[in-house]
Amino acid sequence: MPGPRLDPLETDQTLPDKTEVVIIGGGIVGASTALMLAERGIPAVLCEKGVLGGEQSSRNWGWVRVMGRDRREIPLAIEALKIWDGIDARIGGETGFRRAGILYISETEEDITNRDRWLALARAHGLDTRQIGPTETAALMPGATARYRGAMLTASDGRAEPQKAVPAIAAGARAKGATILAGCAVRGVELSGGRVSGVVTEKGRIACSTVVVAGGAWSRLLLKGLGITLPQLKVRNSVLRTGPVDGGPKGAGATSTYAYRKRLDGGYTIADGAANLHALVPDSIRFLRLFGPARKAEGDSVQIGLTRRSFEELFEIRAVPLDRPGVFERHRILDPKPDEASALKALKAAQEAFPIFRGTAPAQIWAGLIDVTPDAVPVISTVDSVPGLVISTGYSGHGFGIGPGAGQLTADLATGDAPIVDPAPFRLSRFFDGSPLELAPPV
Repeated sequence: MPGPRLDPLETDQTLPDKTEVVIIGGGIVGASTALMLAERGIPAVLCEKGVLGGEQSSRNWGWVRVMGRDRREIPLAIEALKIWDGIDARIGGETGFRRAGILYISETEEDITNRDRWLALARAHGLDTRQIGPTETAALMPGATARYRGAMLTASDGRAEPQKAVPAIAAGARAKGATILAGCAVRGVELSGGRVSGVVTEKGRIACSTVVVAGGAWSRLLLKGLGITLPQLKVRNSVLRTGPVDGGPKGAGATSTYAYRKRLDGGYTIADGAANLHALVPDSIRFLRLFGPARKAEGDSVQIGLTRRSFEELFEIRAVPLDRPGVFERHRILDPKPDEASALKALKAAQEAFPIFRGTAPAQIWAGLIDVTPDAVPVISTVDSVPGLVISTGYSGHGFGIGPGAGQLTADLATGDAPIVDPAPFRLSRFFDGSPLELAPPV
């Protein structure tokens, strides 16, 4: 796989005939859901068509934050941080999680005003987030010669390693009784009497009473086979990593031109948060009205164009009988070509701000496809029309950080247990029940 190299993971080889819950998708949310179910003693099988964590879950920035979240996500992000704190001991593995602090660096008065607005929104949650001035900002950015107006700081936010987290969590789930299958594409979900009764995989059928669709960028297509409309599109972001760098900041931060995050290996992950590409596909037209407000709000931070995916998806919209191989087997891993120019531009901006980065060449550049919804808030939801179906997708670039919390909530919905947070803000029906579309203000 050309993307980031993941830690090795031993998976199961035998397909069970039946289980209680089948999880479709082996990213951070699917693996966390499997862990939460296994800890409750509930038989669960996770099916991943490619490599666990092989798509966006290993290609993201590695930020674990509450700061800057949409108001609807804040409670879930808080719970996720609590889980991250103890997850390594819980699974007997290393996710790389450290509470190292995150900075939203202020370059203009408008930045400061936007962050004051978010602080007023978040104050009720008792967060340690605060605005700091240029001197304290400089102290938290050792090695930088650039001077900024200040920053919004959440010292309790953290970072983890995307290439370690999913393998470690999946291994923990497997050790607690979950079945973890890689290279096992689910072709579709079977219904009996209108409710979930099983899944058909490329290796055979698994009978079950509950299915969790946590397929990331693939969820829209899988649910379409059930006649369920999920308004979800894909956005590409490109990332690079450096080799070890001495003397830099220990946490993460972002300006308008670059973002950085200290890695466990001593290097840095660097990217540009405003260099995002949406490839025009048939669903771009299908969901034009729903995504219109977000497109207007995003401005130049999301570019639109034609890529290979634009043409591939023309041939993926047709249904394929479940007894025949389909798109989920043809495309094991989404590995988009990175925008090297934008990644190198972000590195150059970081080098101008941090002389310690000068002379540092990128060790690797990659890209991932982010699953986005019209309001940039995930869908974590049951579906009234299909009892036994749970959707957990559309994390809009926030999935890694809230992954363990999202896995907990998804498991709660799958089992009918008391939810860790109120799931109502994440319901699928919000896009179709007349509720006004809510977009978070800029931070």
